[in-house]
Amino acid sequence: MKQTILVVEDDEMIRSLIQMHLEKHDYEVVEASDGEEAQNMYMQHNPCLIILDLMLPKMSGEEFCEWVKTQEPNETSIIMLSAKAQVHDKIAGLKMGADDYLTKPFEPDELIAHVEAVLRRTGQYCQKIVHNGLCIKPRKGEVLLYNEQVRLTRHEFSLLYFFMQHPDVVHSREQLIEQLYPYAEDTVLDRTIDAHIKKLREKIETKPSSPERILTIRGMGYKFASV
Repeated sequence: MKQTILVVEDDEMIRSLIQMHLEKHDYEVVEASDGEEAQNMYMQHNPCLIILDLMLPKMSGEEFCEWVKTQEPNETSIIMLSAKAQVHDKIAGLKMGADDYLTKPFEPDELIAHVEAVLRRTGQYCQKIVHNGLCIKPRKGEVLLYNEQVRLTRHEFSLLYFFMQHPDVVHSREQLIEQLYPYAEDTVLDRTIDAHIKKLREKIETKPSSPERILTIRGMGYKFASV
């Protein structure tokens, strides 16, 4: 399960360089070039870590950092990037809520070392799968929809976790029954799965504008749409 990192940097060359080195170390990378885009990417991808340049258009890095710290539940770490190298600048960044502070210019290996150090401290929060604003944390038993908690039953949670582990794959009702009820002594009816999926859809497809996440494939079963 890859950890997702949001890179917020308006310099395209620096952003691409960071992305390349993070992906080389097996991280999932999403990008934003300004503070407003970063807000959207944060809500969409629920990253484990944000690498944040302070000099941004539309919304400063400081403002974005303060916004992130208001989000609940807030489990995202932040590494600030800045050309400001004075001690008081670093202290101000850390007091603002950053977990680390790295001055420009920096070596790619230096950034990776900072990323690994931060995630060693916070990695227990990063065991999650995220698809299009829907986040499941299997170790904590939590589901978030655009960063708001969703209450699921045990069977709904197990079903969603299975779907999100296998996006865009069609599963028959028989496969889903076997997944949810592996030790069932009596026959579990197909409509039991249909009822679970109906309730799950009501909780994760909450608005008319919400994407259709669990698709019915006629004559075959169901699949979870990753996009």
